[in-house]
Amino acid sequence: MSVALVTGASSGIGAATAIAFAEAGWEVMAAGRDEGRLEEVADVSDKIAIWSGELTESEDCDELIADTIDEFGHLDCLVNCAGVIVRASVADTSDEDWRYTMAINLDAPFYLSRAALPHLLQSTGSIVNIASGWGIKGGERAAAYCASKGAIIQLTRAMAIDHARDGVRVNAVCPGDVDTPMLSNEAEDKDIELDDFLAQAAESNPNGRIGTPEEVAALVLFLASDAATHITGTAIPIDGGASA
Repeated sequence: MSVALVTGASSGIGAATAIAFAEAGWEVMAAGRDEGRLEEVADVSDKIAIWSGELTESEDCDELIADTIDEFGHLDCLVNCAGVIVRASVADTSDEDWRYTMAINLDAPFYLSRAALPHLLQSTGSIVNIASGWGIKGGERAAAYCASKGAIIQLTRAMAIDHARDGVRVNAVCPGDVDTPMLSNEAEDKDIELDDFLAQAAESNPNGRIGTPEEVAALVLFLASDAATHITGTAIPIDGGASA
């Protein structure tokens, strides 16, 4: 049976992705920091195991990969979904916020991919990195976030080139506005009522709405599937046409 490891799986896109893989018949290691929320995700399916902890150091990432292999015996897909955002321009971003953003959004995917690759080479598996539309274009007061997501897209492309002939595919998914806790936090940061903020975000998209975590999860699952065996090195927007 195929095995997926999904980080950031305690809420939002990560939780939806873990559930989507399980419903498609995969065994899933759902990793995140909030053990209580992870247990709620695991309650959805007996195919989901959980791992709770930080992923800011390479040792943490090595441990997560090792624990996944111990649990399931192999690995077929790594989904790097964990992410944080600091609402600040360069002038207002502290050293601590810059380093923490990079640790979660860029360092952890690098460390996890490095630890997972020996196993993915055996299974001819894949990696899907959750980037952002703000990794393709800029965004207001999110300098560290934009930089980290642009970097993860370039890391995706580099890994795809390096391992294409090994049969390991690496792709990035670039969501626009999605109805997740991160979007709710942005509304709070801007002191706008959530319903008003979501309506404004929807109006800015050509299709007139924002995305759902389940829609992003469906794209991730497709990229991990045998239907996508000739797709690698991409950074695919899923944003209702906003990047067009």
